[in-house]
Amino acid sequence: MAGKQFPTLAHARPGSSRRLLAFAFAAASLLLLLPASYFFLLSPSSPRSTPASLASPSPTTSFLASLDRFLAAPHPSASSTAPSNLNAAIRAEEEARLYGEPGSAWPAATRPLRVYVYEMPSKFTYDLLRLFRDSYRETDNLTSNGSPVHRLIEQHSIDYWLWADLIAPESQRLLKSVIRVQRQEEADIFYVPFFTTISYFLLEKQECKALYREALKWVTDQPAWQRSEGRDHIISVHHPWSFKSVRRFVKKAIWLLPDMDSTGNWYKPGQVYLEKDVILPYVPNIEFCDSKCVSETQSKRSILLFFRGRLKRNAGGKIRSKLVAELKGAEDIVIEEGSAGAEGKTAAQNGMRKSIFCLSPAGDTPSSARLFDAIISGCIPVIISDELELPFEGILDYREIALFVSSSDAVQPGWLVNYLRGIDAKRVREMRYNLVKYSRHFLYSSPAQPLGPEDLTWRMIAGKLVNIKLHVRRSQRVVRESRSICTCECRVGNTTMML
Repeated sequence: MAGKQFPTLAHARPGSSRRLLAFAFAAASLLLLLPASYFFLLSPSSPRSTPASLASPSPTTSFLASLDRFLAAPHPSASSTAPSNLNAAIRAEEEARLYGEPGSAWPAATRPLRVYVYEMPSKFTYDLLRLFRDSYRETDNLTSNGSPVHRLIEQHSIDYWLWADLIAPESQRLLKSVIRVQRQEEADIFYVPFFTTISYFLLEKQECKALYREALKWVTDQPAWQRSEGRDHIISVHHPWSFKSVRRFVKKAIWLLPDMDSTGNWYKPGQVYLEKDVILPYVPNIEFCDSKCVSETQSKRSILLFFRGRLKRNAGGKIRSKLVAELKGAEDIVIEEGSAGAEGKTAAQNGMRKSIFCLSPAGDTPSSARLFDAIISGCIPVIISDELELPFEGILDYREIALFVSSSDAVQPGWLVNYLRGIDAKRVREMRYNLVKYSRHFLYSSPAQPLGPEDLTWRMIAGKLVNIKLHVRRSQRVVRESRSICTCECRVGNTTMML
């Protein structure tokens, strides 16, 4: 437009040309200043921007870095005790929502999930976190199969990431799907912040069992637990061995799990099922390969299929030794025994970033942390685990980022290699692009990010609220011992039926 206006100015009357020219320059200067001023006002460094004291800290995905910052910060009490008549208080709150503002009653799809966080004694929470931090350098502390204990705790540290975000100052929180409430009668869900995995691995066996019993008594003595028999309470049992000695007493609660188990080796029949429980991803063991990293490594991915980990496992993990026998010596295939420590981590990370596909077979349980390492590495997972349940599958479609192969097909001579070689380059590019897009769903961070695993956890739980409320109310109206029919808690096994 400016190029068309200057000739017009040249043809103006001589007496007015200087005034028009001055006006034009003034107008142009103003137009240039306006967007600059607008940008300045919106800039983070602008005096009008959010004060530093209210700004959220930069996110970190490092468990240790986040934990150090968390333990150094004050955490004042923000919860009240239960009212003398909790049932009446909850009924009044529900009626106010039901007959109050439109959209405020059940279902809760249009409002945030309201979580009451119990303030348990420090021996169940802060003391265990400090024990982990203070003993982290004891690298000789290994499990029976040689895995570093502290690394295993990090893989299952979902209880820390959820709790740390819930109790953070509201000015530092980014999630809109969940809020912490201070009054029990306002809560949809009750969160039990007991670190079951840390206590299992870092305490002596009898000391751990005693702490489990104390935690069980503390929780089950709460009026809200007794009112619902725990149906609206969340307990993290993300490591398959954690809380095992007292699980039978809390089986009606919502469990946060790494997977299900139909064999009964890890969870007893009737303890876990998708209708009440939530599957959460492991915390990745390697560094995130972002979009720039994936782009830079694309031409370097010369390995067709990569696996580095324990080659011998029990239960469903026996498929690993069969796959090793089948794939050994195949061209462009790398199958390696894993090793602990920094060198093992680096080797796994480098291998995944050089590979098109990453093998993700079952371990001792149907799931494996290796799946989530592959996702954040831009390496397309090849999942061989017939019993696997996946995190957030009600929200995410894993067919966009992973290949699913049955165990029976995978061990057939030559079948898996031929199948992978037959996948065209266009599909590989599409799946790798989707991996970059999906990776945010598997990166725990502080503060928790929108659409991160913490956010999706609360969204999954919010979807269960109506069913939870139904079973709480049914349990309250039934006269004890007056019925002998099977209720929803009776399950043949830890399976999810196809409806």
